[in-house]
Amino acid sequence: NVVPNNGHFDTTRANIEYVGAVATDLPSIEARELHSEKLFKGNMDLGKLEQLIEAEGSANIPFCMLTVTNNTGGGQPVSMENVRSVKEILQKHNIPLIIDACRFAENAFFIAAREQGFADRTLLEIAQEMFSFADGATMSAKKDGLANIGGFLACNNDSWADDFRNLLILTEGFPTYGGLAGRDLEAISVGLLEALEYDYQRYRHATVEYVASALISRDVPIVRPAGGHAIFIDAAAFCPHLRPSDYPGIGLVNALYLEGGVRAVELGSVMFGKPAPEGGEEIAAPHELVRLAFPRRVYTQSHFDYLIEVLDAIGRKRESIEAYRITEQAPFLRHFTAHYERAG
Repeated sequence: NVVPNNGHFDTTRANIEYVGAVATDLPSIEARELHSEKLFKGNMDLGKLEQLIEAEGSANIPFCMLTVTNNTGGGQPVSMENVRSVKEILQKHNIPLIIDACRFAENAFFIAAREQGFADRTLLEIAQEMFSFADGATMSAKKDGLANIGGFLACNNDSWADDFRNLLILTEGFPTYGGLAGRDLEAISVGLLEALEYDYQRYRHATVEYVASALISRDVPIVRPAGGHAIFIDAAAFCPHLRPSDYPGIGLVNALYLEGGVRAVELGSVMFGKPAPEGGEEIAAPHELVRLAFPRRVYTQSHFDYLIEVLDAIGRKRESIEAYRITEQAPFLRHFTAHYERAG
């Protein structure tokens, strides 16, 4: 089986590959241009989707996913037009559409701000229209559920729901709570609505834009325009002296922690690289990124000013960032538990 997506994130990809399927990314052409100001770089490439269906056959594609926003590609949004067009293509072939919805409210805000015809719609109305095209959704409630833990599966297929419930009882808990405490279920029920409040989203996006503008003025290369939940630094451009096999993202992540105690995460060849088919040097990821995700309702402007100062200091001595190599790794999701050492 093949599962297309505008951009699988790490855990989604790992779960698909664990059961023997192939996770195929079909990002838009604009997504390849990290520093361009295109407004909906999270879109799926519609032409590539049609080509994949023709090549693989609809019977070999159990479902298609859309990740909103596209975390792998820099937190970039997906337009309503793209969601609608993907659904129209899939409907012709009886392929279900599943939305990876963990940042659905941020995506709704981008649609309101950037897509013609949505400026006067509420974020709730936009989210409802977006989900109307889906046959199901996966949700990590730690993002736009504003909760500490939890998530859910949603679908409009009774047969699927029965299968989900049966597996849930075996693995997590009874369907009424799914292994979660009551307080967390209550937090999710409130958080899903609070995430759709326009003022909350506007403040959050303004904070991201503030940091992005400051970093751009200091010649820190980032994915542009800034995403909704994070700043993504182009580690390959930040560390031009390092090759993908040197893991520049790991070097920059370590430099951030050593310089200022700032924790970030690599989204490059450690997270998304693949072993070469016949040994040798592994296949590098399309981009070498470092994500600075913005925890919700945690930091003030002084925290972000400190972050800017730390990155400015690292930028002035970026040539000292060292190469790393992996000394220990797991077969799946290696970036969670891998061990490294300096390569020099």
